[in-house]
Amino acid sequence: MALRTIGAKSAAALDQELMSTGGFSIDQLMELAGLSVSQALFKLHPLNRGKRILIACGPGNNGGDGLVAARHLFHYGYQPTVYYPKQPKNELYQRLTTQLHTLSIPLTTDFAHALTQTDHIIDAIFGFSFQGPLRDPFPSVIDALSKTRIPVLAVDAPSSWDIDSGPPSEGPGKEYMPQALISLTAPKPLVRWFKGRHFVGGRFLAKSVAEKYGIDVPEYQGVEQIVEVGLDGEGEGEGKL
Repeated sequence: MALRTIGAKSAAALDQELMSTGGFSIDQLMELAGLSVSQALFKLHPLNRGKRILIACGPGNNGGDGLVAARHLFHYGYQPTVYYPKQPKNELYQRLTTQLHTLSIPLTTDFAHALTQTDHIIDAIFGFSFQGPLRDPFPSVIDALSKTRIPVLAVDAPSSWDIDSGPPSEGPGKEYMPQALISLTAPKPLVRWFKGRHFVGGRFLAKSVAEKYGIDVPEYQGVEQIVEVGLDGEGEGEGKL
């Protein structure tokens, strides 16, 4: 399946339009994203392969998607642990963490130890708004992600990658290649450098909005919020899969 990609500026403009004139709130968009992430994890790693899931969350919206995913995964029967070293004081993120505390989902700041106690990892550290440079404690975390043999699902982007130009030429993310990626709403140009399994999630766009931003909406099946797509094929727009 060949899908057009959208760059970082278009992705930001789309989010802004959805909230300003589309009737969506940031809470809704984060909930939809986190639900898609949780479904992708379920596809990749059914419960019989191990219930322990480590979700690494950054301080922004990508991290918020990870917090939502953790809640859904708990209700699916998994045992999520959330690595959340830089917790914003924003009311939205505080509510999301309260939801996790209510479910007794553990939060940790010791990534190295948590890495020894998990069956699968979700990388929800940085998304399409990442500008760099990496700041502590994330360089060591991304270095660990690049070296671990535990499978990793990246949310919208492998953390440290540039949305438009892919992996960095040096630093901790240079050798980082997660086993899977879920692109939220639409793939980003970085998928040209990605080599793992690729999902798209975001079953909520109006046809007029998708056409305006050059987004190909895949054929979602049943009640699923995700579709697995290939990494090759021709497309038009800001980038090609």
